[in-house]
Amino acid sequence: MRTSAASRRYARAIFELAREDDRVTEVRREFGELSEVVAESKELRTALLTPLHPVEERKKVLDALAERLNLSARVRNFLAFLVDKRRLIALAAIHEEYERLADELSGRLIAEVRTATPLDEDQQTRLRGALSGATGRDVELEVTLEPELIGGAIAKVGGLIFDGTLRAQLAQLRTNLTKGL
Repeated sequence: MRTSAASRRYARAIFELAREDDRVTEVRREFGELSEVVAESKELRTALLTPLHPVEERKKVLDALAERLNLSARVRNFLAFLVDKRRLIALAAIHEEYERLADELSGRLIAEVRTATPLDEDQQTRLRGALSGATGRDVELEVTLEPELIGGAIAKVGGLIFDGTLRAQLAQLRTNLTKGL
């Protein structure tokens, strides 16, 4: 999911508040639980994210959910603010960006890896080690299968892209052959 500039700003705001309170991990857990419950319930998504429902009605649903999940006052206030600003629809993107910020704070990076075939444990360990060495940080892999790649893998870590696909290797070979290397 791509996060919008507004989602990044909101995530940064709640992240900075959580950091000031030294509660980054707790807020992360609360956001995770909330996002999971909302993602699992179509009725809840409809009640919270449909603009046809009045703001006060959505706030009541959120209050009941926050009570059930035992969310902190900080997160409850933030959610009410999102409802007021009509940004609750971006909750998943805000949560994703918050996760990224929390990972960054802890020194951990997420590598988005697209592969043509599944990676076994040994391959994942070697790839994780290579990416950690290249970035100087702990790397966690999120692997997605894309058979259309034909062979190899593409890893995106932060702003870096490592393309080890068969297509990229053939393009490099073509370049080398045309240059006479």
